[in-house]
Formats: sequence, C-alpha cells, structure tokens
Amino acid sequence: MNTLQIVLGVIYVIVCIGLIITVMFQESVSQGLGTISGDKTDTFYGKTKKNSREAILSRLTVIFAVSFAVLSMVLYLLTGRGI
Repeated sequence: MNTLQIVLGVIYVIVCIGLIITVMFQESVSQGLGTISGDKTDTFYGKTKKNSREAILSRLTVIFAVSFAVLSMVLYLLTGRGI
C-alpha cells in the first residue's frame, strides 16, 4: 500500500462514520396512517426552513453519501483490481 491509499483509507473511514452519524440523527418523516387523515400542520412550506436542523442534516447526508461513493470507486481503482 502506498501513502495515497492509506490517506484515502483514513478519510474513507471518517466519511463512513460521518454518514452513519448523520443518518442516525435525522428524524423519521413517516407518520404512518396519520397522513391519510389530511392533517396539514406539518406542510412542506411550514416545516422546512433553509437553516433548520433537518435541512442541515439532509445536506450533510448527501455530501457524505457522494463522498462515500466517490472514495469507494477511487480506492477500488487504486488497489489495482479495477484496471
């Protein structure tokens, strides 16, 4: 293993842990059968704000997921199995 693989491997582990933590901190959006009754208290425009906790966690989840996918492919190619 060369130095680049080790550094990317450490970053990969950090990204994996970050992805797990951000997914675990998100609140569940399913409300079961309560959504059928037409309860409009939590509408899209009323609940989501640009800087709300849910929006920040959602953005972080996307960033960690894309980083996870890209690092997975790069590490696969660097090990020589992808070529």
